[in-house]
Amino acid sequence: MSRGLALVVLLAASPLAVLAQTTVGALTLRDGEVPVRVVGYGLVVGLDGTGDRSFGSLAGSVQTVRSVTNLLRRFNVEIPPERLRLRNVAAVLVTAEVSPFLRPGARFEVQVASVGDATSLRGGVLWMTPLLAAPNAPPVATAQGPLPVVATDDRQRFGSRGAASGRITEGGLLEIALPAVTASATPRLILRSPDLGVAARVAEAINTALGEGTARVEDPGAIALSPPATATDNLPMFLAAMDTLPVTITSPARIIIDGRSGTVVAGGNVTVGNAVVSLDGLTLRIGAAPVDGAPEVVGLVSLAAGTTVQDIAAGLRAVGAPARDVVAVFDGLRAAGAVTAEVVIR
Repeated sequence: MSRGLALVVLLAASPLAVLAQTTVGALTLRDGEVPVRVVGYGLVVGLDGTGDRSFGSLAGSVQTVRSVTNLLRRFNVEIPPERLRLRNVAAVLVTAEVSPFLRPGARFEVQVASVGDATSLRGGVLWMTPLLAAPNAPPVATAQGPLPVVATDDRQRFGSRGAASGRITEGGLLEIALPAVTASATPRLILRSPDLGVAARVAEAINTALGEGTARVEDPGAIALSPPATATDNLPMFLAAMDTLPVTITSPARIIIDGRSGTVVAGGNVTVGNAVVSLDGLTLRIGAAPVDGAPEVVGLVSLAAGTTVQDIAAGLRAVGAPARDVVAVFDGLRAAGAVTAEVVIR
């Protein structure tokens, strides 16, 4: 429907579920089990003219040309940088996050992203790239393999968002053992998102299933454990059994808005108080019922008191509000205090 037409939308507030069922393992991490991040610099070859556009010159060479020159030199092939004209090669950064318990020989997923002016990496092959866990540290893994090609790709889309990055499933290979995880004298669970209420519910679920005093909340981000005497001989099995315990938590009051598409996602029982937001060609009115016989207002969205975020998003879509207007409306509601939930704009 065009925004040029008069439209009044009357919606009643709809109830939303405020409780969510999950498990202890989905909410927590074990103390000391910090994932290891690795990074490397490499080359993607075999591109169809979509690689880095820069090339060498008599005055010097860019990073891609210099990298290719050094690579060929390892195979006893010497080519002056100013003679190289690269269109099918792109310089990339390779990153990954692996479990600290990964053993040599195990494979993992790697992310590949261009650091030059390549327009697309799709269809290329990542040359074997050493991966380091820290600057100036020796490599602990390598990565290589082909980047996938999407069936709908075409030359007109090479410049689209995301074409200069990709991932290779099982493209990484761990070659050196990672540092051993140091076990804590007192086992603890670390919350993925610190929250005192969630920590209390997790501790309550553990104590209900395994006995009072097994879990104790230290702070919003940590829960101390006191395993029973029967579990001290096999602590990993005790922790594994704890991961499957069900926990009922309250969904967070959070609104997430995509600034490009206007997509609105709300968590928890998020309602909106009485307010009026007016911007170019659009007026949102919450809580004030229209007067009988009053003339229709172009671009008016009128909602009942206590309406939900979903109702507001549906009303804005009905009048054809663009993404920037959706963002502006919710930003205004937050500033006016009509929305008490956290608003995240991406």
